[in-house]
Amino acid sequence: MKAFLSCCLVAAGAAGGAAAACENPPMVAVPDGKTATMDQLLQAQADVKTYMASMEAYLACLNEELTSAGEDAPAEFKSLMVTRHNTAVSEMEAVAQAFNEQVRAYREANPSSN
Repeated sequence: MKAFLSCCLVAAGAAGGAAAACENPPMVAVPDGKTATMDQLLQAQADVKTYMASMEAYLACLNEELTSAGEDAPAEFKSLMVTRHNTAVSEMEAVAQAFNEQVRAYREANPSSN
């Protein structure tokens, strides 16, 4: 029984260590569209694109770790990976929405630049 428990702990630790290898990219800042310049919005757009690409790589890493762990991975590990994936997707959607809202705010504050 001790040997079985030790094997389970080693497997869980290896799976958990692999999950730690996937690093969530830092959140991107989006300027206030009412006061931002066009240059600031263009920089934010570039930052958002870079962030989204990094998040796609993060999601791919999570999926790879889950696949690598296999069907015999502990349920807790599988649940953690699914939660991390869903949280990342929600964060990506929130960043896209925030950026789009600030672009609309910029356009409203600067009608002559439309």
